[in-house]
Amino acid sequence: MRAIILAAGRGLRLKQPTAQEQPKCLLEFGGRTLLERHLQLLQAAGVTEVVLALGFLHEVVEASLSGLAGLGRPQIVLNPQFELGSVLTLHTAAAALTGGGDVLVMDADVLYHQAIMAALVAKEGAANRLLIDRDFEAGDEPVKVCVREGVPIELRKQLPAGLEYDTIGESVGFFRFDERGARRLAAIVADYAGSGRGAMPHEEAVRDLLREPGYGFGVADVTGRPWIEIDFPADVERAAREILPQL
Repeated sequence: MRAIILAAGRGLRLKQPTAQEQPKCLLEFGGRTLLERHLQLLQAAGVTEVVLALGFLHEVVEASLSGLAGLGRPQIVLNPQFELGSVLTLHTAAAALTGGGDVLVMDADVLYHQAIMAALVAKEGAANRLLIDRDFEAGDEPVKVCVREGVPIELRKQLPAGLEYDTIGESVGFFRFDERGARRLAAIVADYAGSGRGAMPHEEAVRDLLREPGYGFGVADVTGRPWIEIDFPADVERAAREILPQL
């Protein structure tokens, strides 16, 4: 099993002062960056092959890796078009998607409990897997997972009118794919990149795969486990105040 960590974006919504701007994966909580926490949790879960997809200030992120003692150095891939959508960032990691075995695709800007990693890598359940948190604030910002009879049927911020489902929650931003699913995802992502859809988020490509028949997607429910995606200044404050003490 290998992991792809998407960490190329600039994070403009954080509104960092220009002189202090840094990639979100280098935000520190409890003296450790988000990236260091990712790598530690992956190592503890037995995932030692990690691909780190970078863009904005990539040299700063790469320099930070030298100070992480005891953690294997991830392979670096670069997205020079990091100002566009994350689908292009995932496209830079195509070799990791098509290299065989199960693949994890993870947003870098998440502070989370180790139980969430455990749910992602557990042997039980569907190999193609989304994580869902049913306790979420409704609105336009969360990427929503809709489930019907145990099967995820939708993955989007904006849901189509009239969609019927029995469970709804927020996507944590972590996905797991078996070898066949990862190869198909790589092909879908390549089509996005080659057809003028590079400004799209990578979740759109995952949604396309989710909606194709024959891949057997399941969901792992992580409701009640502490986590937060960090997009806005208020998220940084909440992460330090509420989430960090629970880790």
